[in-house]
Amino acid sequence: MVQTTPETVSTAVARPRRRGETASLTRRIDAAQGAIAALRTPCSAIEGEEIDLSCTDYLRLRGHAAIADAAIGELKGDCGNIYMSAAFLTDSTMQRAVERKFAAFLSAEDAVLCQSGWCANVGLMQAVTDEKTHVYLDEHVHAGVWDGATSAGAIVHAVRHNDPSDLERLLKTHGPGVVVVSSVYPGDGSIAPLASLARLAKSEGCEMAVDETHSIGVFGRHGEGLVSALGLADRVNYRLFSLSKAMGTRAGMVAGPARIVDFFRYESRPAIFSSAVLQYEIAGLAAALDVVQEEDWRRDRLRGNTKALRAGLRVAGFGIDADGSQLMPVFNGSLAEAEALRAELAQRQLKTSVIAPSPNAPNSAYVRLAANSAISTDEIHRVVAICGDVLSKRSAAS
Repeated sequence: MVQTTPETVSTAVARPRRRGETASLTRRIDAAQGAIAALRTPCSAIEGEEIDLSCTDYLRLRGHAAIADAAIGELKGDCGNIYMSAAFLTDSTMQRAVERKFAAFLSAEDAVLCQSGWCANVGLMQAVTDEKTHVYLDEHVHAGVWDGATSAGAIVHAVRHNDPSDLERLLKTHGPGVVVVSSVYPGDGSIAPLASLARLAKSEGCEMAVDETHSIGVFGRHGEGLVSALGLADRVNYRLFSLSKAMGTRAGMVAGPARIVDFFRYESRPAIFSSAVLQYEIAGLAAALDVVQEEDWRRDRLRGNTKALRAGLRVAGFGIDADGSQLMPVFNGSLAEAEALRAELAQRQLKTSVIAPSPNAPNSAYVRLAANSAISTDEIHRVVAICGDVLSKRSAAS
């Protein structure tokens, strides 16, 4: 038994419990303070024109007149906004019309609009899995997918990133289930070997879901995504994505078989217990889809800029592939190191993103560049020069 002494009493008094915090919460908040402060700290920059490669508005749709006009027109009119769950919507609503429009765009039977990509990810897992379902998740797939599968009580298996052989090993051991991967992974910009994964899933009797958040609008003839571009729409059961990237708006979506999508509307907890997406947002989204399909020059420019930026960075000494996605990591290490590099690049008028590491991989923070359709050839040369100079100085110092 521990004896209470005046010293222990005074220590307890000196460290009073914080209001609203359990002891374990206090420890977690204290441990996170450094990372939170670093992410909040603005980076001072030298004078000049900033180049923003932090934003995931890949097609640069922000401020597009047609999209803004559609949203504003709905706001000014008698838009009859729905402030209740989308489960109560009928087939005659604007939301259902836009969902059918997206389904046709994706060559899917049906689609359902969600409040966010997170809601789409969590909700799909809750709708299609339960405690008897084996779920095979690429270790880098979005956190919402992990949380959705866990909340559904599914039997979750982590698959090594982009490794079909590891997936095959797990499937042979545990049997059929639901395989979930991303077409393009946001942290390192890697592209999934979708054709191999889809063949494996089919041969082992699995359903397959692909997160196309960073692929929709970017890949495919008119931006249909990588699944469609590779001719895999009939092999992938579900596609889920955020519309906050190339579509430039705030919502999420799930596309797939009509029977399952309809079940999602009444089974997914985020769908049931969230209010519907507002109609002015839906009007803007419908206009954004038109722009994505019609203005192919934006996609062409993005592809050209991606290729030029990757080629330049390779010449400057960065070990990235010549071909790949619009997302390019230029550094991998601890969060503190990544934040220091972000600040250094910002001082040189290059705005980048830091992708924070997962709790299980503390040294996996990325400093990432996101190409877009608006950057010029001169700006690409500036980016390469800035990154190359920083790399050279860091190499000389190490």
